[in-house]
Amino acid sequence: MLRALGIRDFVIAERVELETGPGFTVLTGETGAGKSILVDAIELLVGGRGDAAVVREGAERAELSAEFDIAAAAPLAGWLAERELEGDAGTLILRRSVDRQGRSRCFVNGRATTLAQLKEAGEYLVDIHGQHAHQSLLRAAGQRVLLDAYAGAEGLHRECADAWRTWQRLQRLASEAEEEFEVRAAERAELEDKVDELRKLAPRDAEWEDLSAMHRRLAHGSSLLAGAQSSLETLAEAEGAGLPQLEAVAGRIRALSEHDDGLKPIAELLDSSVAQAGEAVRELRQYASRVDLDPDALRETERRIEALHAAARKHRVRPEELPRLAADLATRLAELNLAASPDALRREVGAARANYDAAAKKLSLKRRNGARALSRAVTAQMQALALTGGRFSVALRTLEEPAANGLEEVEFEVTAHPSLPLRPLARVASGGELSRLSLAIHLVASKNSPVDTLVFDEVDAGIGGAVAEMVGRSLRRIGGDRQVLCVTHLPQVAAQGDAQWSVTKDAVGGGVVTRASRLDRAGRIEELARMLGGAAITATTRKHASEMLGGA
Repeated sequence: MLRALGIRDFVIAERVELETGPGFTVLTGETGAGKSILVDAIELLVGGRGDAAVVREGAERAELSAEFDIAAAAPLAGWLAERELEGDAGTLILRRSVDRQGRSRCFVNGRATTLAQLKEAGEYLVDIHGQHAHQSLLRAAGQRVLLDAYAGAEGLHRECADAWRTWQRLQRLASEAEEEFEVRAAERAELEDKVDELRKLAPRDAEWEDLSAMHRRLAHGSSLLAGAQSSLETLAEAEGAGLPQLEAVAGRIRALSEHDDGLKPIAELLDSSVAQAGEAVRELRQYASRVDLDPDALRETERRIEALHAAARKHRVRPEELPRLAADLATRLAELNLAASPDALRREVGAARANYDAAAKKLSLKRRNGARALSRAVTAQMQALALTGGRFSVALRTLEEPAANGLEEVEFEVTAHPSLPLRPLARVASGGELSRLSLAIHLVASKNSPVDTLVFDEVDAGIGGAVAEMVGRSLRRIGGDRQVLCVTHLPQVAAQGDAQWSVTKDAVGGGVVTRASRLDRAGRIEELARMLGGAAITATTRKHASEMLGGA
């Protein structure tokens, strides 16, 4: 669950601090005030794409942070432990900055991470349903992704796609083997020589870096040892050395501090300096004893470096890339050896096809079960959104040829009226109907989401009146067992919130900045009245707003 969101110099938001709790929280404000900026910030914090355009005018960088309660998120805790990214018990802190050059830095619990890792963590935390979500639902790929997520078939889909790629790769090898046998034989002979050479050389991961560091130490051993010994003499061993004198001064000031408390902080600083200098002396002695002046070791290191250099020049790669090259060439040789054995290759192709068929059939079964459940659930949700008699169905049509995504194509079909036949969702003409259908689908899909925080960004566009109130009640019900954040322009939805934040845009220094503030009951009545009646708030709109809030 999201506890707090911090935004600094992001788009038009100079500094925004948002604290959130469980239940249904709404974010409201005038058009253009920057409500969706908060959603954009969350999206970037969980791995979304960002560039220099997100940095506020006049600022050096945009900085975003979020604190999550993950006490109940055991899978995420395991993920963090595997990557040594744990923080305080039950707490996760994400941080991201983007500078004027578009460079991005990511942190999980204070440790630098990659954007890919930030995105992985985000998948455990937040599910965002954007204001343009219906656009992805009009595409076949978006419909398939949503069905697989709802049916819990994402893992099976990945398994099926991997099996497909393996099958196709082996099939391609079989075709190439038949067409280019002689060419492949020559390539195989050349590869055998290269692989044999690199196998004898046996370059290891990180060996080049280790050898370079060792060579620097061995080549400069004399100067390193001389420098360490000279420093030891200056500090502790020569007449008038620094450490004994420092100890004497520390003792003198410590004794004097018995007569004047003002000297005690100085005495403590000197004692600390003595301790640190003593530790430095011990470390220097140990270092001096370890310095290697072995000329044989230096010659052996130089021979190994030259061997790696020669191989790298021959194969036109950097020395540190030799281990990767050796692995790639060995893989390619294995493929060619397989291609040179038609019977073995045919068996491999057959086994890969059987593996794909098994994965695809499991995926199809999961999809069929999920399609029936999703069809029923969305149809029921449509009735709650004033699409009485409307129906929703997930059609699965068998493909003529198997594909990476499985054995069938997915198509969402709907009808808003009981007297009309089902039609593809992409052909629904009415914008209002499409908005409600999209919302119905996302409300249902969100119930199966494994994350604790759901974000809805103006998904209620194109509706109003009683339907808007139904949407608000639906979101509030979802907020009964997880956290729901919703950006809305509808007072009927906002009135259903357990908490409400107002987002405003103020003119500052010739520019504009976004601010966010949590509203108490009186503030909520004023905001709802503004949403109901515009700039001119009257006693009537306030009364209506109070009644809406009281009836929620």
